[in-house]
Amino acid sequence: MDHKSGMQSALPQSSCGTLVMADMQAMMWLLAVAICALLSLALPGYAQTATQPMPENASPQSYGDGWECDIGYRLDAGNCAAIVAPENAYETNRTYGRGWECFHGFVSDVEANCVAVAVPEGGFLDPSGARWYCLRGYIKVDDRCEEIDLPTNAYLTSTSHGSPWVCDRGFKAEGDTCVAIAVPANAYLNTSSYGQPWTCERGFFELDGSCAAVMVPENAYFDDATYGNGWKCERGYAASGQICEAIDIPENAHLDRSGNRWECNRNFRKSKGFCVLNN
Repeated sequence: MDHKSGMQSALPQSSCGTLVMADMQAMMWLLAVAICALLSLALPGYAQTATQPMPENASPQSYGDGWECDIGYRLDAGNCAAIVAPENAYETNRTYGRGWECFHGFVSDVEANCVAVAVPEGGFLDPSGARWYCLRGYIKVDDRCEEIDLPTNAYLTSTSHGSPWVCDRGFKAEGDTCVAIAVPANAYLNTSSYGQPWTCERGFFELDGSCAAVMVPENAYFDDATYGNGWKCERGYAASGQICEAIDIPENAHLDRSGNRWECNRNFRKSKGFCVLNN
């Protein structure tokens, strides 16, 4: 009884597996048909199916059924016609494309002819042979190369944008000319591309477009920092206007790290200019 019931329960499983396999085979067949249809649409110009007779200058396809035109031929109304390269062109011997390319220095026009690249005066043909560029010292304007009007005290740049020239060191651009930069006494030209083109010498600072000498007061020394008044007070002195005054250190205090201020000793705090004991 158990053996029979086991056989009966196995039969539905076998039938189900057969149905699944059949569905998968049907899906694979439909997928193959769809791929073949897409291939037939994607290659209409060079290959045909086996239902069409193979013309001269054609060969069977290397895959599947059908045929394709030989190298040097293209499909034309069911036949394989020879590729005719225009003047100043050569055959590419490829199975795709138009089958020909223009010689170096020629380009194809709208009528499928190869015409010479017209290189203007002051220009040169680039390595591709299909376009041109202007020589150094010239600038492209429409379909010609115009010579750059280089002002005195300037030199050409290699930039492809902006001005084609830059003024020499010591000069600045004003319109289409280069004028000398007025450097005041006790100053020198810097290398900055923006802002003030000159910098005051050591010991001088900028004041109203000129360089004034730094006046170091008594009990001070010269400081070449880019900020401040150009000097610092010696240790034990503090700046008061344009002079350095001795620091009056109260009881229970000492000079701080800078040497120009005082601070209270440990266990003391500042109160009204004095150091008082912490309670």
